Amino acid sequence: MEIPRQICEAIVAHARFAYPEEGCGLLASGVDGTGAVSDLRMAYCLTNATRSPTRYTVAPNEHFRAMRHAEANGWELSGVFHSHTHSAPYPSPTDVAGALEPDWLYVIVGPTDVESPEIRAYWIRDGKIIEEPLTVVDGRRRPARTR
Repeated sequence: MEIPRQICEAIVAHARFAYPEEGCGLLASGVDGTGAVSDLRMAYCLTNATRSPTRYTVAPNEHFRAMRHAEANGWELSGVFHSHTHSAPYPSPTDVAGALEPDWLYVIVGPTDVESPEIRAYWIRDGKIIEEPLTVVDGRRRPARTR
């Protein structure tokens, strides 16, 4: 999956800002009619209501505002991101247990105390973890115009 560089940079910056707690947020993508996550458009950097270095909960009121903003732009919420403060960006048992949206992309960054933190993405369905390779791209690709 392609992920715009600006979204990667926003996720890393938010994770660093939230440190020593886990940073978290939501992802929005364009709607293509198939229900598949594609064309990531926005990273909503939100508050970790749990305020923990090992767990996260997206603040409910901010979740609602992100959903309204996405819908107003013709997008849909399509994933969540969070940081691991002291471990590799791989879903923990807590992450797997909390993965309630099987069609969402789960993006993890970590740890942020290095120059270039690693960002990885996963599908988590029925307790199974499937990595989704990410390709960082500059800007969004736009369809070719036809006359």
